[in-house]
Amino acid sequence: MQLRKFIEAHGFFRIPLKKLITGHYLFSAKINGVKGNFILDTGASTSCIGFTESERFLLVSEDSLIKAAGAGATNMETMLSRNNTFAIKEWEISDMDFVLFDLSHVNEALRQVDEKSVHGIIGADFLKHHRAVIDYGRNCFYVK
Repeated sequence: MQLRKFIEAHGFFRIPLKKLITGHYLFSAKINGVKGNFILDTGASTSCIGFTESERFLLVSEDSLIKAAGAGATNMETMLSRNNTFAIKEWEISDMDFVLFDLSHVNEALRQVDEKSVHGIIGADFLKHHRAVIDYGRNCFYVK
């Protein structure tokens, strides 16, 4: 039996991914009804949105004591936005939290290889909570 048939029969939803030149995987989703582009990153502990995208996605944020690090940057200030809607096509949840921080270093790296910038990164917190299965061979992932 094919993975897709098996996993969809168990209530998982399939999400296509686009592989970028950098090796990252990109997909589109909506936060609070607003469409954006996101990198799927198993190495990111938390899902995050760039500070500059806060208004775009209608995020209500609060101060955070968390310091962010990653992709060559460390000790970055963050904020937290709780209980947002997050939708990928027909699949939707209403309790998604995001850490807000400066994603300019990520987007600069993408620009250097002529890729479009992203609005955020979806990380391991989301992947674990929704029992994600990544099919690298078919450039897609499944969530429940």
